[in-house]
Amino acid sequence: MTIARLAERLGAGELSPTEATRAYLDRIELLDPELNHYITVLADEALAEAAARERDAKGDRGPLWGVPIGIKDVIDVAGAPTSAASKVFERRNVPRADAATVERLRRAGAVILGKLNTHEFAFGAMTTSPWPGPARNPWDTSRICGGSSGGSGGAMGADLAAGTLGTDTAGSIRIPAAVCGVTGLRPTTGRVSNRGVVPVSWTFDTVGPLCHTADDCAIVLEAIAGHDPGDPTTVDAPVPAYRAELARGVEGLRIGVLVERFESGIVPGIAATVRAAVDRLAEAGAILEEVRLPNLEEATIVQQLVMLPEAASVHRHRMRTQFADFGPDVRVRLLAGMLLPATAYVTGQRARRTLYERIAPIFDRLDALVSPAFPIVPPPIGETDVEVDGVTMPYRLSFLVYQSPWSCLGLPALSTPAGFHEGMPVSMAATGPRLGEGTLLRIAHALQQVTDWHARRPPLAPAPSDDLIL
Repeated sequence: MTIARLAERLGAGELSPTEATRAYLDRIELLDPELNHYITVLADEALAEAAARERDAKGDRGPLWGVPIGIKDVIDVAGAPTSAASKVFERRNVPRADAATVERLRRAGAVILGKLNTHEFAFGAMTTSPWPGPARNPWDTSRICGGSSGGSGGAMGADLAAGTLGTDTAGSIRIPAAVCGVTGLRPTTGRVSNRGVVPVSWTFDTVGPLCHTADDCAIVLEAIAGHDPGDPTTVDAPVPAYRAELARGVEGLRIGVLVERFESGIVPGIAATVRAAVDRLAEAGAILEEVRLPNLEEATIVQQLVMLPEAASVHRHRMRTQFADFGPDVRVRLLAGMLLPATAYVTGQRARRTLYERIAPIFDRLDALVSPAFPIVPPPIGETDVEVDGVTMPYRLSFLVYQSPWSCLGLPALSTPAGFHEGMPVSMAATGPRLGEGTLLRIAHALQQVTDWHARRPPLAPAPSDDLIL
């Protein structure tokens, strides 16, 4: 069930917050032992919070009143461990205060279900860390959920929450959304506060929603976005009525189609599926224009020059005192960041500005750009190499150019369902100008009005209270 529909039912008294919360907890209890999407389930706390919502029902109900939400386990929830899926923290790091985004969710009436699995310290794209183990894709439990917000994407795909929060540094919201068949939005850097979030890279990190629909993402984004005095990097600008913008549709929008992303480095069936979805936007009134942006490959390199040293700076002390507690892949990447000279970091920051000045002007004549969100079928858990165009390469290199350039430039981007290939979800990506989240949500919403891919669910075992929330 979508957040929008659940909120309607809660508001009409057809369902209570406690009943909705129990129904999601039932699904978590039944399905999560295999899927491993939650690191910490806050069952007692969630039921108490739901009961509190009912006691306050006569007061001002927020847009998420009684709606159960899951939180990626790098985002602080007061009194619950923030493990970051690492033995470095495990269950010893217990914050006293909520992150800014969790504060705002509660203010909007949400109920917090628990903390979701992530790649260790949100520093990878598989969510297969040694502790607490891999998050499994609900469409095929032998395969990965993507990352780093793999638990957030997987929990949405499996309906283990009505909505989830993730974080995105180089694709960490959009990749899990793409491979789990849900909608995920990376807001403009600074649109949402990072206060109370374990950092990867201060330059690129942001929090965003993963939901079944663009409409739901709009509801959550309106609740969590906005300036935060506790995070000086946040944008001091009004938060638009994103949900109201959806009704404008896409008629007359000028959308650039990134043809390079369809031509090579991608499974042909995935490219064809996404291209067919893009054509549905044209049928809805969008004006399509084929474009090429050869500088995007440079952006992936530039982002590494900035991100690796920043991540190494975050964990420098822990790497000295708890080296063996880091997973091997994260340990190697942090060591690489420590070895990069300061001159490389400065060069990366300067190059990032140059790339922005080259690429951003395309949005003077186009409202958005679209492409495939993920170029391959997600690999089985444990496989680190994939084959693309007959070439075997590390999994991470197969998708970087599809995701990281927009993070590098600080631009908003989303993934939304666009079909299926070999039984697995396929997703379309969209990106736009700074603070252009509303346009991207309009594009995803328009596609969801003429297709049902976002409404399809994996064949999972039913839980006792599913009729209340599905």
